[in-house]
Formats: sequence, C-alpha cells, structure tokens
Amino acid sequence: MVSAMNSPEKFPDTQGHLYEKRKAVHPQRIDGKFRRLKWVIMALTLAVYYITPWIRWDRGPYAPDQAVLVDLAHRRFYMFGIEIWPHEFYYVAGLLVMAGIGLFLVTSAVGRAWCGYTCPQTVWTDVFQHVDRFVDGDRNARMRLDKAPWTAQKTARRLFKWSIYLVIAFWTGGAWIMYFADAPTLVVDFWTGQAAPVAYASVAILTATTFIFGGFMREQVCIYMCPWPRIQTAMMDENSLTVTYKDWRGEPRGSLKKAEAHPGSFGDCVDCNQCVAVCPTGIDIREGPQIGCITCALCIDACDRVMAQVGRPRGLIDYATLEDSELEKAGKPHSPIRKALFRPRTILYTSIWGAIGLAMLFALGNRTRIDISANHDRNPVYVQLADGHVRNSYTVNLRNMENRPRKMIIGMTTLKGGVMWSNAGSREGAGQSLTTDVPADSVARLRVYVAAPGTGPEREDFALTVTAADDPEAKDIDEVFFERPETGE
Repeated sequence: MVSAMNSPEKFPDTQGHLYEKRKAVHPQRIDGKFRRLKWVIMALTLAVYYITPWIRWDRGPYAPDQAVLVDLAHRRFYMFGIEIWPHEFYYVAGLLVMAGIGLFLVTSAVGRAWCGYTCPQTVWTDVFQHVDRFVDGDRNARMRLDKAPWTAQKTARRLFKWSIYLVIAFWTGGAWIMYFADAPTLVVDFWTGQAAPVAYASVAILTATTFIFGGFMREQVCIYMCPWPRIQTAMMDENSLTVTYKDWRGEPRGSLKKAEAHPGSFGDCVDCNQCVAVCPTGIDIREGPQIGCITCALCIDACDRVMAQVGRPRGLIDYATLEDSELEKAGKPHSPIRKALFRPRTILYTSIWGAIGLAMLFALGNRTRIDISANHDRNPVYVQLADGHVRNSYTVNLRNMENRPRKMIIGMTTLKGGVMWSNAGSREGAGQSLTTDVPADSVARLRVYVAAPGTGPEREDFALTVTAADDPEAKDIDEVFFERPETGE
C-alpha cells in the first residue's frame, strides 16, 4: 500500500521542470537623476578600489609608506595615520559592527539602496552592462544578436566583448592583492614572476569570480545566491522608503489611443514597459514588491520621462513608504520624506553607530603605543639563593608600536624587598628597575629575574610596569605573581 501511494505515477506533472531557464536581461539605456547618481557612485567606488593601494603615506623610515595596507607578514593593518596591531583587533571588529549597523540604518531608511548603488556585484555588473552597450548596441540590438545564429561575425563580437570582460576582471583581482603588499613592488614582482604563489592564485580566483558573476550570472547572484535581500526584507517596515508602483493611479493600464477613446476608463500607466526595459534585474515593478528589486530607481527615471512625454504628472513609480502609499491611495496628503528618514528606529541606529565610532576614536586617541606582557617561567618555579632570597624568572615582551626606537624602563610594584635584573645583566647590578631599548614597530623579548626575601607568603601578587623614557605618561602594567617554597612562611 505504501509503495503504491508513493509511486511516481501518483504525482502530477512529473515531466515538468523545477526551475525555469534563465532569460537574459538586456537593460535599456536611460538618463535621469537616479541614473546620474549611479554614475557618480560607480565612479567613486571604482576609483576608491583601484587607486587606494597607490596612495602613499609617510610613516617614517621604519614603517611602510602605503596609505592602506594589510601587512599579513608582520601582522599589521595600516590606514593612513592609524596602525592596528594583532592584539588591537577589536578596532577591526568595531569597524565591522559599524558597517553592519550602517547597513541596518540604510535599509530601514531607504530600503535596498546598498544593493542598488554600492554593492560590488551591482557596481561591476553595471560596468559589464555598459561594455555590452559599447560592443553590441542598446537593448533591441543585443536582443536581436542573442537570437541570431552563431556566425563568424557574432563569434568575433562575442570574443571581443568577453576579452574586455576578462581585462576588467583581471585588473579587479590584481587591485585586490595590492592591499596586502607594497603596490609598486608587487606589480614588478608579479610581472617578473617573482611574486608569491598565493598572489597568482588570488588573482586567478578573483578574476574568474568577477568574470563569471559580473559578466554572466549578474542578477542571478542577487536573486538566488546573496542572503542580504532576505535579511533586508526582515529589517524593512511600513515606514521604509522603497520603489513603489502606485497601482491606484496607474490601473487599469491602457495605451494613449485607448485612453483618448475612452476618457476616464484607464489609469496613467500607458503600458509602455519602459520600467521593465531599464531594470537591471528584469523585473516588472508593477507586480509589486519582489526580491529581484534592488532599489536602483532606474524605473523611476524611465516612468518620469514617459509621463512627461504624454503630459501626465510624474511619480507614477516613485520612492514611497507603505504608510504614505495608503494615505495617497485614500486621497490624503502623504507625510514629508524627512519623517521616514528621521524616526525613532533610524535615530536609534544612528546613535548606536555614532557612539561606537566616537568610542573607537577616543580609544585610538588615548592609547599609549607601548605594551608589556609578562609570563612566569614554570621550570623551575623558583630558585633558592645562597643568601636566603628566592628568585623567580619571567619572560617579558615589550611592544613598541611607534615608528621609532624607544628606550623603556621596566619597574615593579608592591613586592617588598624585591630587586630585578635581566639576562643581559647580573644580580650585582640589580635594582627596582632596568632599562632596555626596543626597536621601532616591534616586540622585544627579554628574560627578567626577580629576587625577594625568602620569608613571606607562598604566592605574592605584584605588578611589572613599563614606562617610556621620553614620555612618563606612556606606560603600561601587567599583573604577575612571585612564588616561594612552603617553608618560607
């Protein structure tokens, strides 16, 4: 009985396909305020990406002069005048948190504006689509070429276009590795075959992904691969601005001839499909909100142009909130746009974002740039000296985070009768402190010996301190302990 019920013959339409074959999207060229805004943002983002590794920043003779550098070999992150060490990774974590909250803020205010304007997938897809127009022509020409048979001319044109794709993708991957090494040096090493294998592998992988994602998959990445649209959907509410088709005004659709023949029977939408033709993801915004809409607003430019041509008011497709849409549908005036932008939710996100930023700036401005880390050596735990004192040894790491050598003074606190010396000295020269030189932008490791009277608690807490000789305000402290034998009580 179970087998009969689960037989494939019992299921309807077993010959159908689960997924629909991708239909190529050929956006039509459009001009308007949102298209011009996309041009500006695309130019800025590409300029930042390609030019930033070549910006120089003088940090002195002991540090690299690249403005933005992720120095994996020395475990440093440089951003203009800021240098982040591995133990200061919380600054990077703070930047990531700020980026996340910034995305929450943008989404709650203006929907998927990040996706429509600044997402790398959107930016590079836009670049490749302009390459399509340059090589194959505008929308209709590209559609005809797609349907045409594969002749020698079509093959040559395709190979030429894909070659441009490959050049763009290669320079995209090449620019990425320049953030991890000195850009001019890396370029020479790369083309002379002296770069590290990981550099060639990284360029190859990023070239392939950019070529495939930007050149061929395009809107498929946004719709099916990227999780961000699903996350954004959960963050939007009735007060979020989003691209909206005002169906109460546009429906029923009809051409100009039908509208003139039947006055009052049709809405403002003339069913020209220009909103669909310019959409980079190929959706029809008139079908309502959908995951394929990246809020690029090019459909607004197209619709406004058509409305101007037919003598009807603009705004049939426009940025609007769900709340304002309901008000406008009821014939009431909608709220000013600043109400959607400045509301408790966006103000809260902005406050949190700003607080984290200010806290990080305060911490950066007040860090001492020196650090001490001490570990008690366990083998042996202590050594009894001939004069009755007990000696403990410590491995001390002194970190100099400035781009110049510094003389540092190591001291100790609260250990009664204690003296200290390093492996470079002797007990005869021991005292309450010792001085050592630490090279620029490096960590110095030394062995420090501490001797104290043998009478006292079995385990006594005290602290090792470090102070810059040229700046008494630059100091750090690390809590350690001193051990004695049990009979030393």
